[in-house]
Parts: sequence; C-alpha cells; structure tokens
Amino acid sequence: MEVFVKDIAKVLENIAPTEYAESYDNVGLIVGSFCKKVRNVLVTLDISEEVLYESIKKKCDLIISFHPIIFKSIKSITGKTFSEKVIIHALKNNISIYVIHTNLDVVWEGTSSYISKLLRINREKVLFPKRETIKKLITYVPVNYADIVRNALFEAGAGNISNYSHCSYNFDGFGSYMGNKKTKPFIGKKEIIHMEKETCISVIFPDYKLNIIKNALLKNHPYEEVAYEIYNLENVNPNVGIGFIGSLMTKMNEYDFLFFIKKRMNLSCIRHSNFIKKEIKKIAMITGSGRFGIETALAEKADVFISSDLKYHDFFKHEKKILIVDIEHYESEKFTKNLLKSLLEKNFFSISIYESEVHTNPIKYFY
Repeated sequence: MEVFVKDIAKVLENIAPTEYAESYDNVGLIVGSFCKKVRNVLVTLDISEEVLYESIKKKCDLIISFHPIIFKSIKSITGKTFSEKVIIHALKNNISIYVIHTNLDVVWEGTSSYISKLLRINREKVLFPKRETIKKLITYVPVNYADIVRNALFEAGAGNISNYSHCSYNFDGFGSYMGNKKTKPFIGKKEIIHMEKETCISVIFPDYKLNIIKNALLKNHPYEEVAYEIYNLENVNPNVGIGFIGSLMTKMNEYDFLFFIKKRMNLSCIRHSNFIKKEIKKIAMITGSGRFGIETALAEKADVFISSDLKYHDFFKHEKKILIVDIEHYESEKFTKNLLKSLLEKNFFSISIYESEVHTNPIKYFY
C-alpha cells in the first residue's frame, strides 16, 4: 500500500492536532509536499545538517522533527544560516520536513505519556489544562430524525467528556417556520406558518473538529435550512495541557529517587535543590522548559517538581516543601524519537521508520 506525506500527517494530527500548538510554535509540514510518496522516514529531536545528511544516506523521503527548524518567518533563503542550508539541501534532495512539537506536548498520549511510563509514574491529571479548546453545538431536529443526527454527531467526534462518550443533552419542544416561494420545506408547505415538534440536541466537541462536526450536521439533518448555534466554552479540557501530576507506586527517599531517574533516563547529571528530608511520592513534571510550573507544583502539594531550563533563583523556591529537579532540556525530550517511531509503526507497515543516530544536543558537559 502506497503511503504519502498527507497520510502520515493525518495520523499524527489525529493524535496531536496542530491547533493545539502554542502560538509561538511552527508545526506541520514545513518543507515539501503533502502529495509526496514516502518509503522511508527519519524521526529526530532536532534538524541539523548532519541529520539531513543522515536522511540522505538512509534514502528517507520524510524527516519528522520534534523541534521546528523555522520558528520565525524567513525573508530569504540564501544559505547564510544553518536552517537555510538545511532547507536548500532538503529541497535539492526532494526530502519533506514535518514538525510535531508543542501539540505533542499537550495531548494525553504525547510526550508526558511516554516519560511517565518510563519513570513508572501513574499520571492522574494535567498540570496546566488548556482553555478555549472546547465548543458547544445546539441544533433543532424533527423528533423522528433526532437519533440519526445525534449519532452522526457522535460518529464525527462530538459528545466526549473525559472518560465518557456519547454525551448529549436533549429536550423536546416546538419550532416554527414559514418558507417563502423559493423554498422546498422538508415538512410543511411554503408561505404557510408551520409548527413542528423538534428535539433540541446539545453536544460539546474539540474546536479543531469544527468543520467535521458541521459537515456531519448538515449532511444528516433533513431540513433545507438547518438551525444551529455554536459557542466557545471557557471550560478547561482535562486531557489537554502542559505537564502532569502523578504518583510513584512506592515512596522513595530523595537520594534514591534521583538515582532512579538518573538510571531510567540515562542522565549524566542532575541539578536539584537542597534535600528537605521528605519522601517522594507525588510527582509534578513538565518536559522541556518548565520553570513556570514551580508554583503550581507547590499548590498541588507535589513532593518533587521535574523539568529543565531552571534558573539559579528558581532553586530557592522550594520553601522546604518540594524538591526541585532540573534534568536538562535535551535529556527531558530525547525519548520523543522513540515515541514518534512507536506511533508511526502502529499505523504504517509498508514503510521503514528510522530513529536518527545523530546526537543533536548543543550543550556539552566537561567532567
């Protein structure tokens, strides 16, 4: 079975919609065409010239990177910067580049899922749930067609609340309408006021599925002119957001816990605040840069906060209540390659997927 870039993008965006990416981010197809045929894929944390040469050597048609090679708009491509050089070589060698970054960070089955399993942490909830990711649809349907429309909306992805599916609110009433000469009413006659017993159906859905939900409604609703309302909700989405709160199966002392994560994550070193002689059970964690999460971790009464890119003064914020741990940026995200490879292998069997062997961490350590 032939596989194209658009097929891979569809699978990845079903898992991590591009709409969930942070406003500063640049995700999706960066270089190339959705219509390009794919035989070999290289997954990487970062794109460098070395990674591009590796993809050429392995005859890859597509590079999937966690970090974008382009964050800000480029006014010219002349080869002055490393990113411009990579783009030029990618185009010359007909290699497409796709980025999946903060949208993978915020979904429940994303980066947090992989690292929590690695550290044997039972995730309980998102640390910073996203707002404004949920919409509500209200529509009015003839009673005899309510089941058809409702089920079509469910099939399209509406009505999911946390661990519950097929959620809706329904009540019956009477709707009135009168069509003019140009209309063809499904029920009633033109130019005559008609009263019809209708069911009001209310469902919620993720905002990135707006067009899919609308199409399902319009396709299955019997009326010539469909009455519906769509609202933005302020509700937080409990399964979408940055970081997580979870717990270890058994408590550890601080030294044993640091030794445990150092071994499990194959870390060369760990920065941490003073020990406070507290057993570690409840974990707060943000992969990548997460210094903004310390106060929230304290409010959640976590025993430890794990992240990276922490500043000197951040380590004073423990208030003798929490152990603050910095495992470094690259080290906190390097397992994303494993995650992406696993996600792709579950969906595509006719292509080869390689993890980049290039060590892209720009930070070096002197021991």
